[in-house]
Parts: sequence; C-alpha cells; structure tokens
Amino acid sequence: MSAPAEPFDGKTFVRTLTGAPGVYRMFGDGGELLYVGKAGNLKKRVGSYFLKPALQPRIASMIAQIGRIETTVTRTEGEALLLEAQLIKTLKPRYNIVLRDDKSYPYIHLTGGPAPQGRGARAAAAQDASPSQAFPRLAFHRGARSEAGRYFGPFPSAGAVRASLDLIQKLFKIRNCEDSYFRNRSRPCLQHQINRCTAPCVGLVSVEDYAENVRHAEMFLDGRASAVMDELVATMERASADLAFERAAQIRDQIAAVKRVQANHYVQGASADMDVIACTIRAGIACVSVLFFRNGVSLGSRDFFPRLPTEADEGTILGTFVAQYYLERPLPSELILSHPIEDAALLAGAFSERAGRAVEIKTSVRAERARFRDLAMRNAEAALASRLASRQTLLARFEALRELLGLDEVPQRIECFDISHTMGEATVASCVVFGPEGPEKSQYRRFNIAGITGGDDYAAMRQALQRRFRRAVATAEATTEPAAEPAGEDAAKTRRVDESLAKLPDLLLIDGGKGQVQQAVDVLNELGLEGVPVVGVAKGEARRSGDETLILGRSGRTLWPGPESLASHLIQSVRDEAHRFAITGHRGRREKAREASTLEEIAGVGARRRSALLRHFGGLGGLSKAGIEELMQVKGISRDLAERIYASFHG
Repeated sequence: MSAPAEPFDGKTFVRTLTGAPGVYRMFGDGGELLYVGKAGNLKKRVGSYFLKPALQPRIASMIAQIGRIETTVTRTEGEALLLEAQLIKTLKPRYNIVLRDDKSYPYIHLTGGPAPQGRGARAAAAQDASPSQAFPRLAFHRGARSEAGRYFGPFPSAGAVRASLDLIQKLFKIRNCEDSYFRNRSRPCLQHQINRCTAPCVGLVSVEDYAENVRHAEMFLDGRASAVMDELVATMERASADLAFERAAQIRDQIAAVKRVQANHYVQGASADMDVIACTIRAGIACVSVLFFRNGVSLGSRDFFPRLPTEADEGTILGTFVAQYYLERPLPSELILSHPIEDAALLAGAFSERAGRAVEIKTSVRAERARFRDLAMRNAEAALASRLASRQTLLARFEALRELLGLDEVPQRIECFDISHTMGEATVASCVVFGPEGPEKSQYRRFNIAGITGGDDYAAMRQALQRRFRRAVATAEATTEPAAEPAGEDAAKTRRVDESLAKLPDLLLIDGGKGQVQQAVDVLNELGLEGVPVVGVAKGEARRSGDETLILGRSGRTLWPGPESLASHLIQSVRDEAHRFAITGHRGRREKAREASTLEEIAGVGARRRSALLRHFGGLGGLSKAGIEELMQVKGISRDLAERIYASFHG
C-alpha cells in the first residue's frame, strides 16, 4: 500500500518564485484545476495565501486541497490580466467566477464586396456582377465573418437582428432571399406584394435606385438616420420640382416611416458607443445585465448568470465578467459599470491597447448615462427574480421526482436517451443531461447508429447505451491508473471531457416502452453498473403530454403520475429535449446523406466539385433548379458535365 502524499509546502514553493508579473494555477492532488489568478508580483501574491491565515472559509478550503502550483511569467500586469481571463474561460476552474454563456453573437450581413462610394460608382460596379454584387442582400449571420461584404453588430440576440432586418425591409425594401432563389425568379415574390422588396430579381427597380436604397440602409445601420432624412428630403424636393409627383409621394411616405422610427426610439439621444453593465446577487445567484448602444442606437440587452464562489461581491463579479467577456469581442468606446471594480485602470489600458483606441471604464456617471445605468440595474434585478422563480420551480420538480420514484436523494444528474430515424434511414440516438440548474448542454451527446437492421429501435438503443457506458467504464478505469501528468491547455480540455464521460447518472430515462427499458437494464448489468436507476417513459394511448406511463426498469413496476404532477412536468421537459436533440441530428445526417448520394452517382463529380456546386447554389434545392448555362458558371464544370448534372435532376 502506497504512503499518502505529503501536503503541499506553500512557504517553500514561494521562496523560489520571481517578483515578475504573471499568472498562477492551483491544482488539487488529483490534478484537477482549482483556481487561476493573476499577479503584479507573483512572489507577493502567491505568498499571501501561505504567509497569513486565510480569513474566508472558501479560501481556506481551497488551500487545503492544493497539490501543486504552476506559474506563467508575463511581460506586464495587463498581459497577465488578459491571460488570466483566457485561462478561466477555457479551463473553467472550480473556485473562479466563470462566464458560462459564451455563444457567438449574431450580425447583419450586407453581401457583396466593399462598396464603392457614390451613386454612379455603385451602379458602374454592379454591371456584369453576381446578384450579391449588383443587388446586395441583408441577412442574418452568426459565426466566422469570412464572406465578402459588410457586417453590422454584434447584436445581443437573434431576436434583435431579426427585428432590425424587419425594420430595414420596411424602410428601404432591400431583398433578403438567397442568390439561388434570386436567379430563378420569373415573377415577384410575396415580399414585393407586401411592399418589403422592390423585386430586383425581375427588373422592377433599376440598379441605380437599388444601390441608393442600399446606401441609405447602410447609413441607417451606422446610426446616421438624420443624414438619411436630409438626403430623402432633398430627393423628394427634386422629384417634386421635376413634376415626378408619384415618386415624390413615395419618398414622402419613406420619410414619414423614418421619422416614426426616430420618434419611437428610446435612446436616440445617446451619441457614444457604449455598453452599460449592472450586477446584482441574491440567494447565491448572480445576474449580469448588459445594455448595448452603438452609434446612438440601442441594440437591446442580454442577461448572464455566471458561476460564482459563495463570497463573491458585485464588484468582483463585474471585474471578472468584463475581462472574460471582452477578451475576443469588439470593444465599445465606453463601459459603464454599476459597481467599482479592482484594476479598472489596468483593464482599460489593456483593452485600449488591443482595440487600438481609447476604451474607458466608468462607474461615476451623470445625466443620461446614469439613467442607462439605472435601467441596466432594473433589468438585472428583474432577470434574477425570474431566474430564482424558475430555479425554485425546478428544485420543486426534482424533489417531487425523488418522492415519486422513492430515491434516497434528489438526483443531481439525469440522462435521457431517444432514437430518431425515418423508416430506418439515418438513425441517430441522443443523450441529454439535466441537473438541478437545468440542462447541461455541454455534456449532450449524439450517436450515429450503424450496423443494425433499419428501424430496429431496440438494437439502436442498445448500441447507443453500450457506447455511452463503455466509455464511462473505460474512463473510470483509466483514471485509477497512475500516469504522467500531461501539461498544457489541450491536456486540461481532455481531462474535463474524460471526467464528464466517467460520471454516471443518478437517474437514467429511456424514451420508450418495456423493450427499450430492458435493453438499458441488460447493458448496465453486462457492464457491472447495477446502481443506476432506469425509468422508461412510455406514451399513453392518446399520446398526450401528461399521460405518460413510467416503467421502473429493475422491478418492472409501472407508475402513472398524471398531468398535474410536478415530477411529470420535469420528465416531459427532459424527454422533449432528448427528442428535439435526436431529431435535429437525424435531419442533418439524412440531408447530408441525400445531398452526397445524389451527386456521387454522377461520373466526374468528385468531392471538390460537389462542394463547389452546393456552395454556389446554396444547397441541393438551388442546384436542382439550375440550368445548364448556370451550372457551367461553376469552376471546373464543362458543358458535357453540366448536361449530365442537369439530366440527373431532370431525367
């Protein structure tokens, strides 16, 4: 039997440290990352943990778990601050405040290359150009901004983008259809009929007039609504002087619409680019609310609920939030905060250096900015109240489920499996994970099922469960074997993935009847995992939500909680999420297979040409409608090959 490991000697370790700025990482005895911190002087900062008694229980608990400490020296304290934020976002240490909602933000994309200035230049550049160049479209965009054109944003939510696009279409009638759809129109679509598009696809608007509408839309999105108004008024007066009264009336209506937008815009007076950020804490939960303003226009708000240690205050949370959130995002000129933060000047300097311009962080503000700060605070309080109400409801549902199933403790991890296919084609199994805080989406899994008879749900369920729990057994066995500790960011990611796979559910839900449940029980027994409760969720005769019958896997006993049961509400939510996740994966796999199979049957169309064709026409639907001459416009497609592709779709 090996001797127990000696406790970490922090005082001896501190003697070897440098006084340079840097970042330190504290690891537990098992290699798990406990905490990441930054320091202007590593020796003094790390030494403060060991040379004086810890006042907070959380800090004392963390220090007692330390197995080793690693440090990284940086050139400046500002560089250490940004590195600390990057490591916290990437590694998610247990004792740090972690921003969990980190989805990429949506933009409005105006297609086409960089637009020439002026009406004549735009019209000239549009000749002999693609639809995106001659008649640019405005579209929703999320992800890498690699396509040509202009990007406006980022917006706080998809809803804010769609609302802005809807407004732009009403005011300036810019098209929003795909190029493949645009090319194949022979008459105006519904958007023209409801007066939201000028129908450039069938030539009902000139290139010059459309280009002018696009230019005004750009100005409006840039926050220059007043300049748009001035130009429209001048154009209306010229049209009236030329006796083009119908044209003048159209512009008059457009001016009235822009005026209504300006009159109803709550923040038209805000002139600077700024984000207003407020934080509030209650019942162990923190909410950070952000109001976004660009060019005097409000882009809406967004609420965040970071994971936090118990003793954190509003200033600490805001400081960590700002450092993590703006690490890779575009920075406004001003950040207005509800509470003072530590190292505000240091953080502002680091942001200014990265942005290439001045970035200010303010807490003491007056007049208009104070009003926006108060508004952000009210938003945060309202969002937190809603969150607490939802959390209390969720906890009540978990407790009701414990009582219904006779479990000793409230389940902390529920996994649910579902199968989706279309008559046996492209079978996909889903596994979703829920905890007392709600869905744990980072731990969702999909399994592409292969090697079974199409439509055999029992075999599909068995294969998915074997793949999931064999990984758990293998990962658990691997973690018990001593091995050299890997270093670096990739190794830390691998450890987190392994740990999530090694976790066993406190409750396993199976969407199906007795047959599917028996498959789950058999797989768990084969792998020696007999302590996991299994419950099948079988639909009632009417297949209505709330009529489900629960099948207890080990005993075979059935329960009918009824539509009023809180436990039934929780099970429905988990089951519906597993169903949604499975269907999404199945549809993606099916469409990919159909696209590939249709083109793979054509001689001379390899992987590169398939990719070019699908990209050019926006998918199989646009490709199937293309004529021979349009197909020949794709690089590498000769007339002979275009005729064969056309024939494959049209016989």
